[in-house]
Amino acid sequence: MKYVCFVPDGMSDLPLIELDGLTPWQAARTPNLDKLSQDSLVGTALTVPQGMYPGSDVANMSILGYDPRKYYTGRGPIEAVAMGVPLDPKDAAYRCSLVTCDGETMLDNASGHITTEEATELIELLDSKLGSRQIKFYPGVQYRHIMAWRDGSIDVKTTPPHDIQQQPIAAYLPQGDGEDTLRSLMFDSLELLDNHPINRRRRDQGKNPGNMIWLWARDTLPIFRTSSACTKSKAQ
Repeated sequence: MKYVCFVPDGMSDLPLIELDGLTPWQAARTPNLDKLSQDSLVGTALTVPQGMYPGSDVANMSILGYDPRKYYTGRGPIEAVAMGVPLDPKDAAYRCSLVTCDGETMLDNASGHITTEEATELIELLDSKLGSRQIKFYPGVQYRHIMAWRDGSIDVKTTPPHDIQQQPIAAYLPQGDGEDTLRSLMFDSLELLDNHPINRRRRDQGKNPGNMIWLWARDTLPIFRTSSACTKSKAQ
């Protein structure tokens, strides 16, 4: 039997003055979902364990039946696995977001939703210029990419770029073991990408450039263990 799991992540949103204090979800006209709910089993579930960051990565792992307290290591490694990035157990995978930054302020965490084609060319350039035997950049989709650091540090504090929109970045740069390497990569990327033809064209078109990488959500490869009951079931 196959299942479809539809997760409307963030759909509820926040109350808005222009909607008379309602959230977009409360104000929306949803006849199909209303009918579906009438013919369904409806309830609530806690998908994020107490004390864990309420992100979609943690919640989705829980929804799929894996206890995040046992298996969650970070968003970066999960996305690296999904992209087929080769990782050894001691390698650190970082989420590598292509952002818009002037070197002091986080202007746009999604680079104006830069296209995958544009972003791929920029990330491949970074890999050719900043990559090494220890550091490797892998292009993903739009502004979402991966940086793999062989035998790299994960004992470092990082901040999601979407949490610091329009804020100075100085207080949110990586802090801890390996911070010098990570900060250098981020600011070196600004030097390489800021005046790239792709970004010059985007500015001419009134779009935000993808002129800097932001490294965050670091950790090592998650290891999922399948129970003997599940293994037996699959074998049968």
